[in-house]
Amino acid sequence: MTFPQSSLLTAWQRFVDDPGAPFTIPGHKHRAGEVWPDLGRLLASDVPLFGGLGSVKEATVALAAAEELGAQQWGGDWCRYSTGGSTHPNQALALAVGQPGDTVLVSRSAHRSTLLGLILAGLTPVWLPNDIDPKFGLPTGLSLPALSAAVQAHPDAVGLFLVEPSYVGTISDIAAAIELAHARGIPVIVDQAWGAHLGFHPAYPAHAPALGADAMITSAHKMLPAYSQGSIAVARTGLLDRDRLDRGFEATATTSPAGSILASVDAARALLAAPIGTQLLQLLVDNVAEARDTLRREPALAGATVPGPDDFPAGRFDPAKLVVLLTATSLSGNDVERELIAAGFPLESADHDTLLPIVTMFDDTERVAALCRQLATAAARVEPTAARRRATSPVWQPPLPPAPLTPREAFFAKHERVPAEQAVGRIAAEVVAPYPPGIPLLVPGEMITAETLAALAAAARSGVRIAYAADPSLSSYQVVAS
Repeated sequence: MTFPQSSLLTAWQRFVDDPGAPFTIPGHKHRAGEVWPDLGRLLASDVPLFGGLGSVKEATVALAAAEELGAQQWGGDWCRYSTGGSTHPNQALALAVGQPGDTVLVSRSAHRSTLLGLILAGLTPVWLPNDIDPKFGLPTGLSLPALSAAVQAHPDAVGLFLVEPSYVGTISDIAAAIELAHARGIPVIVDQAWGAHLGFHPAYPAHAPALGADAMITSAHKMLPAYSQGSIAVARTGLLDRDRLDRGFEATATTSPAGSILASVDAARALLAAPIGTQLLQLLVDNVAEARDTLRREPALAGATVPGPDDFPAGRFDPAKLVVLLTATSLSGNDVERELIAAGFPLESADHDTLLPIVTMFDDTERVAALCRQLATAAARVEPTAARRRATSPVWQPPLPPAPLTPREAFFAKHERVPAEQAVGRIAAEVVAPYPPGIPLLVPGEMITAETLAALAAAARSGVRIAYAADPSLSSYQVVAS
């Protein structure tokens, strides 16, 4: 078999085959196994960028050459590989797009990393709601009327931040959103963390740069075969400044990047553009389509819905996404998940109403079929529940309360902790987000409302992990001191 070419993977292999006697970091020197075999196995593939993929003085040249290929592949003129997941480039783009005090338009489905980027950069968000599909209770994408109104009301906005696709595979009308923003000279930054595979096979929707986005951030480790924490940022520098992009990226990057992660990112990029990548993407879309049909016919899942591309407008759903909705059944997704974990089939996400396994191009046909069989077995084993179902999860439709302070002002303000029953009417000083998907329901600077607290409580009851709260029990909250 002919494999794709990746200069960084070749450099990694050369070092692993013959590391020599380096007097550089990392400290394990590839000899930890002589002292502790298990630790040696863990560290066997660890190669630094500096002194590993290249000499300390020349490694950045090799990295820049690989990143140039990434820019070309996604149609940009600036590209950087990150070892900090999509969190790092999300924050870097926030630092690059404006100045402290500037206004940005942000989809309320934005990940926590984007919110923290706004705090770092001192940007003031205008939150934009998502439309909700009445049939499935899932987000269908950014509300274009809300965006149009926000563009008119905030002509000084310096950026539009989108999240495409959503955690459940739905996609906004990105081209229309970009057209609205560009008409006012507003650059569009798309967090495409879950869509690194988009745009490289005709069965999939186009990637964000192909639709006109000015910047795209994508996780190479989610849907592509890269080390965890590997991600890619691509931009066009017409409405974005190259120097600011570089400074923003470096400001939040490690100065000791893992060469193994960077090599895996470049190899994943090369695979995506190669014939074998096209074949694997075809296998993925076929496997998920078959799984969708199988689960729709499964008697143990009677009443469940499994949405697919045909349920949405063309280009508005990722065909690789497998989502099982239990809202019209008597099944608890949490109970089904426990059975699946016991059988060795853990899922990416599950709550009372939803099951979300992540299928990638490295799940073969039999493996996906086994998942379907095991899911049916698990559903047949659990006891029915009479719990009332919600039409729409608060995870997908966060509240939009008043914001007396900017996120940055509230983040740095003096704070205190108060019981939940005393938090209503106070200004939030902390981020609280159901995770996954990591969309904040409580944002620093916003007024805490009874609706917000009810939404958090509902998410917790549904089995979603509540992340980042100072008090995980949600019996108290951090608020700006009065």
